[in-house]
Amino acid sequence: MAALQSLITFAFTTAGDAADGLLFGWEIATVQKWVLIYLGVSSLAFVLVWIVGALRTKG
Repeated sequence: MAALQSLITFAFTTAGDAADGLLFGWEIATVQKWVLIYLGVSSLAFVLVWIVGALRTKG
């Protein structure tokens, strides 16, 4: 049963655990930085589209 559970479970305790498995020799800090930038830009784009849509339906 323990062998089956270890095959099914795929999780990392910390971000450093995933560092050895990154493609192209990337560093985990670089990936985290770009993910945060992407999430910030996409959130701003979502809010902008939402505001523009609200203004267009109001007027």
